[in-house]
Amino acid sequence: MTSASTTSPSSSSANSSPIAASVREYLIGLQTRITDTLAAKDGGSFLVDAWHKGPQEQLQGDGITKILEDGKVFERAGCGFSHVRGPKLPPSATQHRPELAGAPFEAMGVSLVFHPRNPYVPTVHMNVRMIAATPANGQTVAWFGGGMDLTPYYGFTEDAVHFHHTCRQALAPFGDALYPRFKTWCDDYFCNKHRNEQRGVGGIFFDDFSELGFERSFDMLRSVGDSFLEAYLPIVERRQHMPYGERERAHQLYRRGRYVEFNLVWDRGTHFGLQSGGRTESILLSMPPLVSWSYQHQPEPGTPEHALLHEFLVPRDWLAPQA
Repeated sequence: MTSASTTSPSSSSANSSPIAASVREYLIGLQTRITDTLAAKDGGSFLVDAWHKGPQEQLQGDGITKILEDGKVFERAGCGFSHVRGPKLPPSATQHRPELAGAPFEAMGVSLVFHPRNPYVPTVHMNVRMIAATPANGQTVAWFGGGMDLTPYYGFTEDAVHFHHTCRQALAPFGDALYPRFKTWCDDYFCNKHRNEQRGVGGIFFDDFSELGFERSFDMLRSVGDSFLEAYLPIVERRQHMPYGERERAHQLYRRGRYVEFNLVWDRGTHFGLQSGGRTESILLSMPPLVSWSYQHQPEPGTPEHALLHEFLVPRDWLAPQA
């Protein structure tokens, strides 16, 4: 493990097709740009853990896990790149593509979750990925997935509007219908259904996406990935110096419990990684360092904590004129 930001494993790229190699090159570059920018913002540095899975394991491949912990701005920030191959697609990847069940596959992506120290700064998640499978007919099928979403602990309308506006702008070159479609998909997906409660204020989410053809779909993925820092950093800069006390900290830790619940119970990416024999430490880099639960906790009406639950953690059109 090192603190450098230039580690770039090459074992998987050596066996990749030109298409997969171009996606891999983009993803590693995206990870580096994001973590370098975040390290400069925080004043700390990411530990870099380059890993490899050999032929004797269920999956073969490599990746780079980058973690910043106990920083001035971020209590824990994880950003992972992975590129793996396996003999058989797991059930979480074929529920919408039954014709590919059992096909050998190749998957790569960048996934990040940043947990801030200040409760007024929201947690953020972003993921961009490609999966390619080759069924018995020998015709490789590739598709993309990903998106980004914002999880505040205290709600600010201007933050939600900015985040959604940036998401819409990233998708605009590829069709006006994509943002409302992916926004609704995000609201539907990032929901703790066992509590009937949204995880955050949403953003965009897409999966099994190839309808624009490979090159144009890849362009869309790049636009989403490239817009992440523009979507998130202005919010961090607005909120990171706001004063807070024990009440706000306790609320932040309590709400983090909901985040953990979603990742373990509902998240397809977590399920895919664990079902396919992926690297557990890297799969669970999204977990916050500290979290709490409270039995039947209900925020008091009229408080900012109550407003978060009833005004922000509900599906809304954040780009409609605000009252």
